[in-house]
Amino acid sequence: MKRDTFFLSGTIILIIALGLQTFADEGMFLPDNIPGDLEGFQLSPEDIYKPGGGGLSDAVIIIGGGTGSFVSPNGLVLTNHHVAYGAIQRNSTPENNFLENGFYAGSYQDELPAPGYDAYITLNFIDITDRVLVAVNDKGSPADRSEALSKIIAQIEKECENLAEGTEGRVVSMLDGSAYYLFTYMKFKDIRLVYAPPGSIGNYGGDIDNWMWPRHTGDFSFMRVYTGPDGIPAEYSPDNIPFNSKAYLPISKQGFELGDFAFILGYPGGTMRYRTSYSVDWNLNHSLSFRIKIFRDLIDVLEAESKNNEELTIKFSSKIRGLNNALKNNQGMVEGLKKSNLLVRKKQEEKEFARFLNNNRNLNKEYSDVLPSIDKVYREHAFGFETDSYLNYLRFAFTLSNAIKIQKWSEEKEKPDAEREPGYLDFQIPNMRKRMGLGFRDYHAPTDAKVLKYFLVNMANIPEDQHPEFLRDIIAGQNIKEYERTIGDFIETLYANTGIVKKEECMKMFDLSLAELDVLADPFIEFAIKVNAALKINKKKNDKFNGTITVLRPRYFKALAEWKGGDMYPDANRTIRFTHGTIKGYFPRDGVYYKHLTSLRGVIEKNTGEEPFDVPEKIVNLRTEHDFGEYMDKKLGDVPVAFLATTDITGGNSGSPVMNSKGEIIGCAFDGVYESMTSDWQFNDRLTRTISVDSRYILFVLDKFSDAKQLLKELTIK
Repeated sequence: MKRDTFFLSGTIILIIALGLQTFADEGMFLPDNIPGDLEGFQLSPEDIYKPGGGGLSDAVIIIGGGTGSFVSPNGLVLTNHHVAYGAIQRNSTPENNFLENGFYAGSYQDELPAPGYDAYITLNFIDITDRVLVAVNDKGSPADRSEALSKIIAQIEKECENLAEGTEGRVVSMLDGSAYYLFTYMKFKDIRLVYAPPGSIGNYGGDIDNWMWPRHTGDFSFMRVYTGPDGIPAEYSPDNIPFNSKAYLPISKQGFELGDFAFILGYPGGTMRYRTSYSVDWNLNHSLSFRIKIFRDLIDVLEAESKNNEELTIKFSSKIRGLNNALKNNQGMVEGLKKSNLLVRKKQEEKEFARFLNNNRNLNKEYSDVLPSIDKVYREHAFGFETDSYLNYLRFAFTLSNAIKIQKWSEEKEKPDAEREPGYLDFQIPNMRKRMGLGFRDYHAPTDAKVLKYFLVNMANIPEDQHPEFLRDIIAGQNIKEYERTIGDFIETLYANTGIVKKEECMKMFDLSLAELDVLADPFIEFAIKVNAALKINKKKNDKFNGTITVLRPRYFKALAEWKGGDMYPDANRTIRFTHGTIKGYFPRDGVYYKHLTSLRGVIEKNTGEEPFDVPEKIVNLRTEHDFGEYMDKKLGDVPVAFLATTDITGGNSGSPVMNSKGEIIGCAFDGVYESMTSDWQFNDRLTRTISVDSRYILFVLDKFSDAKQLLKELTIK
């Protein structure tokens, strides 16, 4: 298939994938670079994206940690149940548990605020490579270059913020630093919950079925975007009005056939398709295995603390679900990387690349140092890996995270804005302050203390010569029996004598000057001073790595383009992308074939009456009575629930609209399949599949189960 070439700063960048081949459905394309010759596609690239607005892409937004799409002119958004999960959880109480029972607002007045949620519409994007690279190329050391890069990016983003119009900018790198783009967004701050099915539908199968096929979950919900009365984005107010979304998507109840064309618009989080073997090795043998241990242990802490406590069960549910999701993803990633022998194949590719250079004197002179240099950078970066990682994860302890920010901000605010570290510029502070305040909704100090103890005790198990200074001060060379008790006593004293555990005092401390904060002599702030000193050392190490690697990777790309090529799409980086494919099943292993569609019958077959397979009685009755309404698939003789497509997605795409060739929603994407967890690293046309909830199941649940007539009336159904 012919694809348009992706231009970066006047240079044609050619595709460099494993084996240097492109599969028919591979690619997460920027909306101005959509392939123009897609078989079965009834729209044109111009129908999807028009500079200045007017395309279908205007209807697709970032919302929370995922993607959503406008489905009415009144700011109504379709997304996943798991994307809206935080809003559902934060509005739930033991007396009124929306996680279990679901929620439906029959009118605007009944819609619930979704604290912590923002939404973004992409207004435009431009190439700013020259401006960014000019600001950093004359810097001496790699660390200086990394710091200069962070500062110019922060400065550009600061210039783009327009509070009066509700817009802001975000600078992203393409191809690991080969190019830089500025995306401008309309940012909405008032998001509300409109509808969520009960957890026995929206989270059916729970963590057992997560990432697995066949799936039978109705992972969907509806939210609404609000603006001020003047139509400009504003913080929550009862006076706000629904956003007038000029672009919105119709929902199809007509279904599809095996092999039909499908496409997705969404905001995928991150892929690493063009990384070297050294990056694969780092992740496989360091980063992923470490994260798996951390996530598993944190889940154990949170579940133990919330056991037999309904209030804490609700409070921790979003964190536990997120950790379980990440855990299973990382486990599948490790399994997939090993099964696919990606590391071995990457190394073989690099040997062939080296032979190519050896046969080309000029190219060898220019590029022969690239791979050895990347190897050296990763080997240096590996030293002290565990200590560095634990330092970064310390922020998972909410109290310490707040103390770190308060103490750091008290120092940075003394400096002129231009001299501060990125993240602490004046325009960034309101969002930091807001996030700190929102975090108290899910906060429980005794549990937080156990989380901090977990990290410090595990850090103490690392060889003593790799301990940060603040840890040496606490345990002073004690053995394991002694230092566990010492760390426990230290943490107990911290939490008993700090004001940061109380929201009001914490927020007051955030606004204090350095001198005022010193007078308080808060023990957590004193501890944060020492932790920040260790984080500063860690930052210098990371700056050296980042400053070096962002020079080497673009050189590697350029060298590969001299070797072999094709068209190239940039890795995902949370910017809007187009991906296309077909409705299709797959063979997960020898002798096994998975069909492309599941049904309501499968929901009932999994029913055990106990969570996470506890089908609502009304759903059982609807299936028994064959009360399917207009939502039955004639070939199935049943209501379809979920389906598979070969579209290319990753984390961040959750909630993305899956559309047919006419641009009508046929589903809402919520997962990939377990066998293709490594799709962040490699697209596999045999295994890479998107799992989506069928639009007919969405409509069936709204209509037959929830009797959500007002919501159905607002939708455009075709």
